[in-house]
Amino acid sequence: MHNYRYRGLHRIATINYKDFLFVGGKMKKFKDKSWYPLTVSICMGVVLFVLLIRLGTVLNIIGSFLGFFSTVFFGAIIAYIINPLAMFLRRKVFGKLKNEKTKAALGNACAFLLLIVILVFIGVLVIPQLIDSVKIFAQNFNGYVDGLQRTLTAIGVSNSTLDLSSFINNSKDLLNTIKDYASKNMDTIMSATAGVGKGVGQAFIALLLSIYFLAEKDKLKAGGARFLKALCKDQYEKVEYVIKQSDKILNCYIVYNLIDAFVVGIVNAIFMTIVGMPYAGLVSVLVGIFNIIPTFGPAIGAVIGGFLLLLVEPWYAAAFLIFTAVLQTLDGYVIKPKLFGDSLGVSGLWILIGIVAGGKMFGVVGILLAIPMVAILDMIYHKFLLPFLENRDEEEREAPEVPEEREE
Repeated sequence: MHNYRYRGLHRIATINYKDFLFVGGKMKKFKDKSWYPLTVSICMGVVLFVLLIRLGTVLNIIGSFLGFFSTVFFGAIIAYIINPLAMFLRRKVFGKLKNEKTKAALGNACAFLLLIVILVFIGVLVIPQLIDSVKIFAQNFNGYVDGLQRTLTAIGVSNSTLDLSSFINNSKDLLNTIKDYASKNMDTIMSATAGVGKGVGQAFIALLLSIYFLAEKDKLKAGGARFLKALCKDQYEKVEYVIKQSDKILNCYIVYNLIDAFVVGIVNAIFMTIVGMPYAGLVSVLVGIFNIIPTFGPAIGAVIGGFLLLLVEPWYAAAFLIFTAVLQTLDGYVIKPKLFGDSLGVSGLWILIGIVAGGKMFGVVGILLAIPMVAILDMIYHKFLLPFLENRDEEEREAPEVPEEREE
């Protein structure tokens, strides 16, 4: 009985294996047919068409799936941003050490420590000034509105066109309304506070993950290279070149953009301190942060800073806006070219198109990454696509003409 069952199972396994070989042979024969590439192309076109007409649904599904790993991605992004600083410390500060693992560990630890110090410094500088600014703004609200009304009248805007006196009369009612709203919507406020706390917790977990990512960076790179070799095979060198160049472009953009924002913020703080303007730390940090956003960021920072200073003293706002215009001109024509050099080398028109398209497709993230993405696409176009098209045209011109057969 057992023998019979064993033979039966063996026969089933043998039949399945032969069927598999038969199907594989048939598929190989199909690939040799002239209609096979056209059929595959049509099927791929249909699938692509369906994906495009349902692009919103597809993106929502992908976004929901990737949302489960958002903390992991955030940790990887933090590690990628800190990696240039860690590598700099690894080479310049701890370069004389012989043990590579010790150099890597010390470089990573010092990079994270420096990041924490910078964040604490910004928090200590900005948060107290922000609290003081809110207190001063609330205490002097009536005076700010009255001064703004006088300024508008002086420049030709009459009270009939824009009357701000109602804000002065209703400022106490406004504060009472805010208090009543807060007391009646305490559940909403508590849930929002819980959401903020959850976000802070996820940020802390992402920071811990980034430490592990940097510690395992060499192993991850080796595993990724091995996978690419197995996947791409003959095209591995081209793929590796694109990845290395893209990494170089992104690193240059992130590092130099952060340095540029730091320089602009420091110069702005020095100017405001010398002139005696209030909110020097708060406004300078805002100017530096918004300077990271290409094209439109400096204008947003200037408007916010100018509005805060306008409430205190109109000439502060005028002096600040004039200085910001001069500083951004120097930044665009002197500081950024010195920092970036020819590392990106992309036309301003394509950068503007990339910023508009990136903002439409991916929002703020698309705007922030528009410049390096355009630079990467430009590199791929000039390095691979354009030579391929030129060589193809040359091959077609050099190909011998096949004489037409005459009909008898």
